[in-house]
Amino acid sequence: MANKINPAELDLREQLVALNRVSKTVKGGRIARFAALMVVGDENGHVGVGLGKAAEVPEAIRKGIEDAKKNMIEVSLKGTTIPHEITGVFGAGKVLLKPAAPGTGIIAGGKVRMVLELAGIKNIRAKCLRSNNPTNVVKATMEGLKALRTAEEVAKTREISVEQVEG
Repeated sequence: MANKINPAELDLREQLVALNRVSKTVKGGRIARFAALMVVGDENGHVGVGLGKAAEVPEAIRKGIEDAKKNMIEVSLKGTTIPHEITGVFGAGKVLLKPAAPGTGIIAGGKVRMVLELAGIKNIRAKCLRSNNPTNVVKATMEGLKALRTAEEVAKTREISVEQVEG
C-alpha cells in the first residue's frame, strides 16, 4: 500500500506471541539470548508483527514492539469479518482464513487468534494447514490479511462497478 500507517496516531495494544531462548556457543561457553515475537494492533483494522532479539527479555520485547510498529498493515474488513476466503503462506506456515456470520466469534488457534483479535476481526474461522511454528504461522496470517481486498477496492483497480465484481 502507498499510504504508510503512523503508529503514533493509533491506540495500540501489544501482545507477546512467543518468547524463544536461543543460545550461541562460543569459546568461553554458551551465550543465551532471547527472541520475542510481538503483535501490535488497534482492534480497528490495523495490525503489525515484529521480532525483537536481545540478551534480556524486556529489551527483546521492546525491540519486538518497535519492529511490529514499523511493519503495520491495514486490513480490509467487511463489517466484523473479512471480505472473502484466503490462504496466507509464509515459509512452511500456511493459514486458511474464512469469513464467518455475525455471532460466530474467532474460531482459530492461539497464535492466529492473537493476530486476528488485534486486527479487530470479530467473526472468522481459521485453520493452520502446515507448520505450527509460531513465527511462520503469525507471518502467514499477516500475508493472508495483507492480500484481502473488498469488492470496492477490486472494482476501483479494474475500473468497473461493484455490481460487476460481485457478479
